[in-house]
Formats: sequence, structure tokens, C-alpha cells
Amino acid sequence: MTDRDTRIDIDGAAEEVVRLLDGVTDEQLTDATPCEGSSVATLLDHLMGLSLAFTWAARKNAPPADGSTPRPGQATAEHLDPAWRDVLPGRLGDLAEAWREPSAWEGVTEAGGVRLPAETMGVVALDELVLHGWDLARSTGQAFTCTPANTAAVLEFTHASAQPERVVSREGLFGPVVDVPADAPAFNRALGFAGRDPAWSPPAR
Repeated sequence: MTDRDTRIDIDGAAEEVVRLLDGVTDEQLTDATPCEGSSVATLLDHLMGLSLAFTWAARKNAPPADGSTPRPGQATAEHLDPAWRDVLPGRLGDLAEAWREPSAWEGVTEAGGVRLPAETMGVVALDELVLHGWDLARSTGQAFTCTPANTAAVLEFTHASAQPERVVSREGLFGPVVDVPADAPAFNRALGFAGRDPAWSPPAR
């Protein structure tokens, strides 16, 4: 595990998402999110799937052979488990626990059909939790917090993904880069590189 990875706080990122879940009302499930074309319910379904995928990645376990687990891009509001309020916090807790193990950061692993060095996959897991945590917070009118260390890790990841030579690999992961001033806060710059407008707010009902 690299020095950078030892500063990554997946526990804190997962806990922040869990905290936000308590602030989501049933009426907000159909509301828009910063992820174009995705409702709050779709975002929650994506979190349900990714929490499993990255837990298996940390433990080097293969997903079920029956293909029952949604792959990236397959989340839908209709698929969201009605018991998500009970199930998702547990899955996020399992995800955080799995990445506490030193072995999670060693070797090569897979998530969503993509194989990467485990230390890189851990950063991807953090990125997913932080960005989608912000998406959920912004969509439901809640405050969002991210530690300076996690912000730095996500900024490094999203900045690298925004380079011209990465245009193909970022397809399906991030939208087009949003221009954010170079002197803006680090988290806002990370959002811009990830194709998100830091000033986004949900449309009026």
C-alpha cells in the first residue's frame, strides 16, 4: 500500500453516505440529481450495487455467477430494493470494513468487470463514495463533508481522468469536464474534473 493510500479514509466516506440516507424522504426519490438522467432512487440503486462490488473487490471475491448484481450503468429506480433504508447502511459498513484489511490493498482485483491494482481500486471506491455522496447531498438539500485527505485523493484521481489521453477510459464514468477556476477550493475542482457543476441545485418542484 502506498503512502497516499494510507491516508484514504474509506470509513469516513462511507459513514458520510450513511448519515445522508437518514435525510432522504420518500418524496425526494423521483427528484433529479447531478448525474444527468438519474433520479435519487436511481442513485441509491447505484450505491446499493457499488457497495457490493467494491466489498467483493477488497476481499478478492468474485460476484455471483448468476449475474444478478447490476453492473455499472445498469442502476434503475425500478430496481431499487424497497428495503434500501435498512440494507444500504449495512452494505456500506461491510465495504468500509473490507477495506480496513491490509490485504485489500494488495495484488490485483476486479469490480464491474474492470481489473486494476488493488491500491488503485481502493481509490476508485473512495471516489465513488465521495462523488455520489455529494450527489445525494446536493439532490436532497443536505450539507456534505469530505476530509482534506480524501479531497486530495479524489482531486488527483479526477484530474488524471480529465487528461486528453484518458477521454476514452472516462466514458461511462464521468461526464464532460466542467470548467472550474484554478483557484477554486480543491473539492470544487475535483467535482469539475468529474463532470459536475459545483453550483448545481435541484430544479424547483
